[in-house]
Amino acid sequence: MRSARAELTAAVLAAALAGALALVAGGQGWAQVSHDRPAPLPPVHAALSGADAAPLVPAAGLVLLAAAVALFAVRGTGRAIVGLFLAMAGGTLGWSGLRALTGGLAEASTRVPGVGRGPGQVVVDVTAGWPVVAVLGGLLGLAAGILAALRGRAWPAMGGRYERTGAGPTTTAAAGPMTDEDRAQAAWKALDRGEDPTDS
Repeated sequence: MRSARAELTAAVLAAALAGALALVAGGQGWAQVSHDRPAPLPPVHAALSGADAAPLVPAAGLVLLAAAVALFAVRGTGRAIVGLFLAMAGGTLGWSGLRALTGGLAEASTRVPGVGRGPGQVVVDVTAGWPVVAVLGGLLGLAAGILAALRGRAWPAMGGRYERTGAGPTTTAAAGPMTDEDRAQAAWKALDRGEDPTDS
């Protein structure tokens, strides 16, 4: 049981960290784009953010954070399905970062206003740090998803105090006469249910 709880905790933390890394990396500058156009047109210089360069990065981050929460809320086969979504989001995040590192930002740079339209040389200077962060986040998410898909069925479910029981709220055990303390607790429970304990 301790091992299963440790695996659940590790998967949730890895998914949450991967999602946070994706959102942080997506908001940072991944490249500086320069387009030296012939006179009299001025040169264009712009920063290309992670969200602009790879729109799937922030989307994958949101999926990873949602999956981290869902791992607590579901059980059994549902947890394995969440693990598959988690692995896909992690793989997408890692692929987006890797693509940026291997020359995939040239196409994205053409979405910057004024870049790639007309003659002149376009230079894309990639800042490797944030794409690497995206790759690391993707690996974390992929590992957490694989772990949840393979082992999630055996992980413990949410505590019973958070689950609705089949018995109604007014069901009490027959345990002899009520003491003053029992009556006080019953009154508080009635108030919690929105009932008036003085109403006979």
